[in-house]
Amino acid sequence: MITIMASLAQQESQSLSQNVKLGLQYRYQQGKVQVNHNHFLGYTKDENGNLVIDPEQAEVVKRIYREYLEGYSMKRIAEGLEQDGILTGAGRTKWYDSTINKILRNEKYMGDALLQKTYTTDFLTKKRVKNTGIVPQYYVEDDHEAIIPKEIFMQVQAELVRRRNVHAAKSGKKRRFSGNNCFSQIVCCGECGELYRRIHWNNRGKKSIVWRCISRLEPSSAKENCTNRTVNEELLKEVALKAINRLCKDSDSFIKQMQENVAKAVVNTGTLSPEGIDKRLEELQKELIEKANDKQDYDAIADEIFRLRNQKQQSQMDAEVQKENLKRVKELQDFIAAQNTAITEFDEALVRRLIDKITVFSDHFTVEFKSGVTVDIKA
Repeated sequence: MITIMASLAQQESQSLSQNVKLGLQYRYQQGKVQVNHNHFLGYTKDENGNLVIDPEQAEVVKRIYREYLEGYSMKRIAEGLEQDGILTGAGRTKWYDSTINKILRNEKYMGDALLQKTYTTDFLTKKRVKNTGIVPQYYVEDDHEAIIPKEIFMQVQAELVRRRNVHAAKSGKKRRFSGNNCFSQIVCCGECGELYRRIHWNNRGKKSIVWRCISRLEPSSAKENCTNRTVNEELLKEVALKAINRLCKDSDSFIKQMQENVAKAVVNTGTLSPEGIDKRLEELQKELIEKANDKQDYDAIADEIFRLRNQKQQSQMDAEVQKENLKRVKELQDFIAAQNTAITEFDEALVRRLIDKITVFSDHFTVEFKSGVTVDIKA
């Protein structure tokens, strides 16, 4: 009797769980979004249960996106928020890199919502796992008011991809991204192609901060280690300042070079347009729902949906990268036009904003700006 009753209770629980799933699936199909706002930084809910922006928290979200695009690492952003006494969405004082990472990747900050990112695998234990295509997903655009404009969100996604493609030396060794210093990850060796690293140096009792080629600091199996010079940080600052002032002084020739770079920035991709992808996704979504309701196999359709979504995202990111390049050119042109006198003081924010790479040679430095313009500085 106990066994029978337990079996009936289990069937009833399973039936209830299935009904809940079907109810959720129906709401997802209708584009009705349910979001837990309790720990959702930047948003709260109104009396009707709709997501609305929390102005104070929204400024924190904007700060995170802005600092990431300015070149700061996730760790550096988290440390800055902690130092300023800013609380997380859960009301805690401790910030983690993973928290910043999730905020930067959450499409809800641009007003959209990807539904059913996770699903319940066991109706008894309520265990949830990441949805990798096992059950349908639904993407709702412009569901609620955005905190981050779509173009900024896509710029951040492109920057996330760029930072994953870490620097690789000729030896094949990869380096992780670091945004702790404005020169981190942008100073390269002209001899071996490795990055330069910032170190505290004590040379004959004289302490200073210098930058050295990593291949000189780490043991190598190569027959000869790199012999490129060590550069004092003050010299690097001087070189960056000279390059910026040179750009402003010889503005006519550099603006011409920038205009040529603008012409090269237009790239034709041969892929479906975003409108064409959206139309095809809508068709596939209907097919998937029909097959799911009829309990038919929909793996092939799900795979096609994921492929098209990735293609759409890549297309959007490529477009944003091109837009960002054009924006950088425009910013540099505006910056040049606004400089009436030479800059006399080093500005870390200016380096992050304008300079993309500094290559160290034995007798000079090559400074490459984010607009694609290069300047050689003898030093």
